[in-house]
Amino acid sequence: MMKWICTLTFGALAFGQEPRLVEIAAGFARPVDIQQPDDGTNRLFIVEQAGTVRVIRDGAVVNIPVLDIRDRVTVIGGGGDERGLLGMAFPPGFQNKQYFYLNYTNRSGATTISRFRMNGAGADTADASSEQVLLTIPQPFSNHNGGQLQFGPDGYLYAGMGDGGSANDPQGNAQNPQSLLGKMLRLDVESDLSAYGIPATNPFVNNLLYRREIWATGLRNPWRFSFDKATGEMWIADVGQNRAEEVSVQPASSQGGENYGWNVMEGLQCLRAGCTPAGVRPIHEYTRENGDVSITGGYVYRGVLSPSLRGLYIYGDYASGRIWTLNQENGVWVNRLLVRPASFLISTFGQDRAGEVYVANLRTGSISRIEVTGPPRLTSSSVVNGASYVAGLTPGSAATAFVSGAKPTAGIRQASSLPLPTTLEEVAVLVNDTPASLYAVANVNGLEQVNFQAPFELAGLTSARVAVRRGSLTGAAVDVPVFAQQPGVFTSDGVRGVVVHAVTNTLVNASSPMQPGEDVYLYATGLGPVDNAPATGNATQSTPLAQTRALPSITIGGQSCLVRFTGLAPGLAGVYQVNLVVPPGIASGEQDLVLTVSGSAAPPVKVFAR
Repeated sequence: MMKWICTLTFGALAFGQEPRLVEIAAGFARPVDIQQPDDGTNRLFIVEQAGTVRVIRDGAVVNIPVLDIRDRVTVIGGGGDERGLLGMAFPPGFQNKQYFYLNYTNRSGATTISRFRMNGAGADTADASSEQVLLTIPQPFSNHNGGQLQFGPDGYLYAGMGDGGSANDPQGNAQNPQSLLGKMLRLDVESDLSAYGIPATNPFVNNLLYRREIWATGLRNPWRFSFDKATGEMWIADVGQNRAEEVSVQPASSQGGENYGWNVMEGLQCLRAGCTPAGVRPIHEYTRENGDVSITGGYVYRGVLSPSLRGLYIYGDYASGRIWTLNQENGVWVNRLLVRPASFLISTFGQDRAGEVYVANLRTGSISRIEVTGPPRLTSSSVVNGASYVAGLTPGSAATAFVSGAKPTAGIRQASSLPLPTTLEEVAVLVNDTPASLYAVANVNGLEQVNFQAPFELAGLTSARVAVRRGSLTGAAVDVPVFAQQPGVFTSDGVRGVVVHAVTNTLVNASSPMQPGEDVYLYATGLGPVDNAPATGNATQSTPLAQTRALPSITIGGQSCLVRFTGLAPGLAGVYQVNLVVPPGIASGEQDLVLTVSGSAAPPVKVFAR
């Protein structure tokens, strides 16, 4: 096929800019999965339902299929047939391994998970005769076969299995611990290539009532699920029966064993009247009043091309073609319509190694990349004290804005001199429409933040409007509370306070603990008004000292400390310094340090004492 690039533009919806579906290839026959290996070639592999795998290399579709196994795949009937070649996964380290995994229904209709080998490193074809069948699961009906394969952050292969089909799970498979249907499976396929193994950390590995392959139960048809590249969370989109489609999130810390409720529950409600609600509730559901019929799960966006999408889960509805974003704001899950392209049957989403997200149109056989050029996004709870990370601002003190769409590339850019600049890498923080002084702009593991100094001019206010600008794009402003005092103590790791030996100017730590009666000092935020304040963004002078008007109290291990000085740290901007004497009777070991000013206490931090 020839290289084909087409851009579809839609009216601006939730983001103030125009979302686009950039068509990168077309001409596929019922594409149902999009995958990319970690081999540096930037190839996209496209799974076609009838039993072929094709590849997009350098923007063009290679004419010869990567693999053709139509001779062993269920002959599909077209339309809404849910059988066929359904999923593909590349193992970690594919570049050196040169094999992959497929999920398909065989000629008898059974789910088959197999391994196939490529015809050499960098080759665009695989050896159909190399198939090694690892697992076969009989299917009682033709629908609800699941089909997704994904390697988790733990290196194990996860397989989403539907409940076996028909309607309402007539065989009760999803709640049957002896059935692999209606489950999320977790398999070790890499330790021993001769057969799959059971991870020792699977939740039911020692429970004879359960199949040991099971990771989670109570699923109807998890057609598409994915792992967030940044957090490791598993996002599961489960296709509903007649009422609701649902999205669930499994924390990265999960030990497995979740029951997602089907067929007792459908979404947030009982499937049948009078049930006792059971299982883990979904974070979001949508119903079918607006022509939506079947959810197609997607991915949390972690790419570069569309910074305003970063951190948002992108998913859609197969029939209506609607594509939404889903994320948590102020503790509430927020769902927004992104685009609704015409004549779109959303069969699958895909994600490349860079975190860009793609979508397949089953109707036309096209693959498109989702792009949105939008402004940075903030929430009121994401503008916080620079040390305690409690929401709010204190005049003249260090603050942090956690944001999406400010710094698309990984890394940290710090201010190199004082006075502090008001822009870094074309990023600015606007406080009541005035650019604030910036310490740094960072993108670390996909988490973006801008560190800035709250202006002294906020004194006397109870709230401020804060927005982030990148280049010519300014995000929506949010209202942030302003406090006269909001104490916080800087930490090195979120737990242990940054405390310094006054004599040697070296850090207090486990190997160099503070001594009873010793003079030490710490750095803090939010200690309130000072005399002799410098201009916002300027270094604090050493003469005269900028001392706080309210004197804080400090306890270590519950014992009160003598405070010698409290004020803005000389030579720094927006950072407070507190000099104190360690209590003579302090116990040895790790102790809690608590700083309080005007009745407001900072979150406790740990310090080492001897």
